[in-house]
Amino acid sequence: MLEIKNLHARIKDEGTEILKGLDLTIPRGEVHAIMGPNGSGKSTLAYVLAGHSDYEITEGDVLWDGESLLGLEPDERAAKGVFLAFQYPLEIPGVATMTFLRSSVNAVRKKRNEPEMTTPQFMKFVRAKAAELSIADEMLKRPLNVGFSGGEKKRMEILQMSMLEPLLCVLDETDSGLDIDAIRIVSEGANKLRSKDRAMLVITHYQRLLNYIVPDKVHVLSDGRIRQTGGKELALELEKTGYAAFKAKAA
Repeated sequence: MLEIKNLHARIKDEGTEILKGLDLTIPRGEVHAIMGPNGSGKSTLAYVLAGHSDYEITEGDVLWDGESLLGLEPDERAAKGVFLAFQYPLEIPGVATMTFLRSSVNAVRKKRNEPEMTTPQFMKFVRAKAAELSIADEMLKRPLNVGFSGGEKKRMEILQMSMLEPLLCVLDETDSGLDIDAIRIVSEGANKLRSKDRAMLVITHYQRLLNYIVPDKVHVLSDGRIRQTGGKELALELEKTGYAAFKAKAA
């Protein structure tokens, strides 16, 4: 279970407080969505969960299965099962996609005291997962994300998530810049990871993604706090009314 308690976070170099007492609980087996206007703290929350060094926690705690994540480095959080799919995946010239994937998988397995995959095991594993996301062998042979379209980069993120088999999946605006076909493919990959042992946090501006990844609960984040929680129908209401009412309350 993910438990976020009275979380306050700010940008380290600027001192600007972004999260201002955020509370959120996501049990294993559930998918929760966070929606909200620009500047509300959605991506900050994602980065804080992953352990991004640009952010400083000034108050509160983040617990995963009762253990605080705040004192752990990003690789230690990954070993605990935390995975962040970025809004804008980075291109890394000179790093082969297959090398990156195998190194990532085996690093996490080593941290978990599991045996590393042999080359034949890994090749069979990655090709099966890639086929589910319509990722061709040609993409796997290129440098990581270099020359990829927006949809290809997002599919590569979901491929990484699928291979690492995390317990807490955080998807930061995975639908950003995608057409309908790409959203469908990426969503199908995410939905295959839904299970009773896994919690998922989907961050998005728009309701359309939630037509494909249907959440158990929807939360509205505005000015650094959760302002309203409801079922999937809340996303439909927000699509009609927008965030003006929440901006006014925050002000």
